[in-house]
Amino acid sequence: MFADEEMRPWWDAAREAVPGMELFDVHTHTGVNDPDLVHATVDELLGALGMVGARAAFFTLHEPGGYPAANDRVLAEADAAAGSLIPFCRLDPEQDPVGEAERCLAAGARGLKLHPRAESFTLHHLRVPDIFALAGERRLPVIVHAGRGIPALGRDALELAERFPDARVILAHAGICDLSWIWREAAGHPNLFFDTSWWNPTDLVALFSLVPPGQVLWASDTPYGTPVSAAVFFVRCALQAGLAPAQIQVMAGPQAERLIAGEDPLDLGPAPAADAALTDILLERVYSMLTTSLGRGLGGGDMAEFVGLVRLACEVGDDAPQARICRSIVDLLDRRERFAAEHPAPSGFRPAGIHLIVAAAVVARTPRAPLPAEPEPVTVGSRTDD
Repeated sequence: MFADEEMRPWWDAAREAVPGMELFDVHTHTGVNDPDLVHATVDELLGALGMVGARAAFFTLHEPGGYPAANDRVLAEADAAAGSLIPFCRLDPEQDPVGEAERCLAAGARGLKLHPRAESFTLHHLRVPDIFALAGERRLPVIVHAGRGIPALGRDALELAERFPDARVILAHAGICDLSWIWREAAGHPNLFFDTSWWNPTDLVALFSLVPPGQVLWASDTPYGTPVSAAVFFVRCALQAGLAPAQIQVMAGPQAERLIAGEDPLDLGPAPAADAALTDILLERVYSMLTTSLGRGLGGGDMAEFVGLVRLACEVGDDAPQARICRSIVDLLDRRERFAAEHPAPSGFRPAGIHLIVAAAVVARTPRAPLPAEPEPVTVGSRTDD
């Protein structure tokens, strides 16, 4: 499904723009029993991280039968990985969460994971404060799913952050369920953090523009995403928001490692609140058609018609100011078509190489970020909608 080799030119451009990054991915998984039909072995995770030279925090995917055995597996995988992977334990508030956390912490776990969607609970659950009390006592990070499939949880998250100031509350997936308002509260809650394991560049640029950079942590959500694509999205969206390379370097890994070590986070200054939301109208056309294509693909529909429209929308002319960006987008579409032809996805899975279309959407939304060496120009009107 993933075509990480095809992403290398954009990763090389990102790495040149922000040299010296020591990547630490704060949100990855292993496991083979998730009802979402995603899976990852520890070798697959290490291989994916190796493509960008990253270390990572990791925890198990959803285990419908419960978490003690899966947490033991994660701890064993971490031991075998010799420092490349830092284990977190996943907790279900209905299954003695504090007892399970203490058992896993004694065996080497360094953080906690809660997933309100998978385990069908809210942060208002009777046992959740006990979990955060333990995290506060030990100065632990607690990663909370704050993406799709759940009601808003921001009010409870803020209350827990205030009540337990030494707990490090990390809202996963850019905190999209509450990002519309919670960014206003972030600066006043220095133990509240957001990870970047999300695909929509508008959400990511908003996060980078509105939340203090010291409270944003790089993450991929592997195997839902991959470290290569997540690193490209992270760097491009951060640059688009106006963040400096020195800030991005800390957000890319050292800040997360400080939290896991129980250290105080570094202050990287205020949110830039730049004019990153301003868009080019021709690139906006491309972006809107790409997101429509993604919606169709993720819903099991045919993307071809709207991908064809994307190609036509990229026909801005080789002397236009948007031309180089559009050529990069078409290059990503070409790579996706080749990959999909050679690696068809099994029935019921996302379309093969769909993250290359996500990457094209990111490129359309981040014109301030650098591009790789461009492919040969194509004369306006010579591309066709096949």
